Amino acid sequence: MCPNRFFSISLRSAWSLCDLPQREPEIEPGASPHTGTPQAVTTPTWPSAPLGTHVPTRTQIHISSEIAPADLEIPAETPRVKDSSSASYIMSVTSGKAGLSLTQEILSYLGLANKTAAWGTLGTLRTFLSFSVEKDVQRLLRAIAGQGVDRNAIMDVLTNRSREQRQVISRAFRERTKQDLLTSLQAAVSGNLERLVVALLKPAAHFDAQELRTALKDSVSAEDVAMEILATRAPPQLQECLAVYKHDFQVEAEEDIKSETSGTVQDLLLALAKGGRESYSEVIDYHLAEEDVQALKQAEGSGTEGTWVLILTQRNPEHLLRVFEQYQRCTGHELEQTVQNRFHGDAQMALLSLASVIRNTPLYFAEKLHQALQQTEANYQVLMRILISRSETDLLSIRAEFRRKFGKSLYSALQDAVKGDCRLALLALCRAEDL
Repeated sequence: MCPNRFFSISLRSAWSLCDLPQREPEIEPGASPHTGTPQAVTTPTWPSAPLGTHVPTRTQIHISSEIAPADLEIPAETPRVKDSSSASYIMSVTSGKAGLSLTQEILSYLGLANKTAAWGTLGTLRTFLSFSVEKDVQRLLRAIAGQGVDRNAIMDVLTNRSREQRQVISRAFRERTKQDLLTSLQAAVSGNLERLVVALLKPAAHFDAQELRTALKDSVSAEDVAMEILATRAPPQLQECLAVYKHDFQVEAEEDIKSETSGTVQDLLLALAKGGRESYSEVIDYHLAEEDVQALKQAEGSGTEGTWVLILTQRNPEHLLRVFEQYQRCTGHELEQTVQNRFHGDAQMALLSLASVIRNTPLYFAEKLHQALQQTEANYQVLMRILISRSETDLLSIRAEFRRKFGKSLYSALQDAVKGDCRLALLALCRAEDL
């Protein structure tokens, strides 16, 4: 099918998933449009960090994607399946093979997949073009200086500005009033709304460092939250987070990981914290993929956990997706099934979480959001952390995966489960309904 024809057919059904930009009119103070282009994150090359376990070494073989050794099996193109919920075709993800979401496939026909799109990222929150720091400072002052606190005005400002713009507001507030904006707002609100204000106003690295510290000191959520932060943040973000962690808490994050975790979980978290994952080189190394598959197949006895840790934390995600596919072809089952049979308890959960991040990061977050919403009382901390941290990155993709996996939009799920003052703020971060 012609790409232009595909796009014209798919655009109507995908519109709510992709939130394509529109030209914005002039607005009055307090209005809430969101456009702009958040800066893309540049990923540097990281050296591998051997963990003392014997695994195949990389042999750098430059092989084009069209030509491969005759004795190696080339992955066939993932079959397309018809999605009854839309007028377009999507790539199969649930089959266990790496695939594209509807949003990603449409963008791929436009030549924008895996790139920063012309109108920004796949986040729901973008730089506010009509930004006036003086007007925002005045509005926040009015919101907290009157007879009653105007919570809606506070949230309208904070959830409609990028994180960078919120930092500008915070600095301007201090210059004008000689007071700290975060401290002033904390005195005006309480409960979940106060925690949301803190999460929105803290720089990303400071917020991640605090979440990581809290999780490591809480044995219930240590592995889950630590895995989320260490496995999903871009290398520059992770480096900054760990530097802030050391500065704020006077201890290296690695030391807390060693004291609060053990066994395979500890090895996984330490390897991720070192940031040794290889960057994508656009070179498809079929030989290394085959060697990694064989190494994982043979790592079934005790004392072979290091092989799993090294391969899953050091290889780049694109390479690992080929390893996952080849492993399934060789064994007849997904790698996750072997993890379930081979490992138990926290180690099993950590490895399954890491595999989920590698396969499909937006789906990983969609499942975490669904789990947080399904509890007797919604887990507000999880909701805040994910919606805020991904709002300028890939929340549109997370929304699309949530709708596909659970048959209900994330926006509707939040409306049904979230109560109290922070409800409107979380809905504002989610942005819109997906039909």
